[in-house]
Amino acid sequence: MPTLILVRHGRSTANTEGLLAGWTPGVALDERGAAQAAALPGRLDGVPISEVVVSPLQRCQETVQPLLDARPGLPVHSEERIGECHYGDWSGRKLAELMDEPLMEVVQAHPSAAAFPGGESMRAMQTRAAEAVREWNARVERDHGADAVYLMCSHGDIIKSLVADALGLHLDLFQRISVEPCSLTVIRYTRLRPFLVRLGDTGDFASLMPREETAGGDAPVGGGAGAP
Repeated sequence: MPTLILVRHGRSTANTEGLLAGWTPGVALDERGAAQAAALPGRLDGVPISEVVVSPLQRCQETVQPLLDARPGLPVHSEERIGECHYGDWSGRKLAELMDEPLMEVVQAHPSAAAFPGGESMRAMQTRAAEAVREWNARVERDHGADAVYLMCSHGDIIKSLVADALGLHLDLFQRISVEPCSLTVIRYTRLRPFLVRLGDTGDFASLMPREETAGGDAPVGGGAGAP
C-alpha cells in the first residue's frame, strides 16, 4: 500500500493572532507561513509524489501552491474530509478566552467525548479523516502501484488524529502528539499495519529553545503556531 506524506499548513494569520480558525473563510498564511510553503519543494526534492490531496481551506491551498508550481502537471485534488475540525461556535474565537470554557478540559483530557457547540465531535473528525485516507490509499495504489507516495496537506488536529489511528492509539491520547506548521509526518501503510516513519519533521529545532511564555501542560487546540 502507498506511503502518505502529511503536511500541516504553514503558519497562518489565525495562528499568530491566537485564534481558533476552524472553517472561518479568508484565513491565509502569514509571512513566515508563506516562507515555509516556499521551502516545501526543496524539502521534498527527489521524492516521487504521485498525487496531492489538499484541504479546501485557503491556508492549505496556499501551502501546496509552491510545490505545484515546481512540479507542473502533478495531479491535485481537494478533499473536504481532511478539512479542519468544525469547531462550530468556537470558530474565530481567541484561544485564551476558550481556556475558561468547561468543554476545554474535556477536549484536553477526554477528546473522544468532546463535541463542539454548533460543530462536530472530535470522534467524527477522526472518523471522516481516516476514511478519506483509506479510500485514497486504495485509489493511489490502483493508479500508481503499491510503492507509490502521495501527499496530503491538512490541519493540526486532523494530522494528530491520523497518527493516533495509525499507531492504534485511543483518540483520548492524541493530544500527546505535536505537529508544527508546515511539518512533515509520514505514514507507510502495509497490508498488516501502518508504520510511522516521520512525525512533525520541520528540520528546525527552534521549538526546543526556551520561551518567555510556556504553554504549560495543555495541547494547543488546532495545532498551535509552532516555533517563534
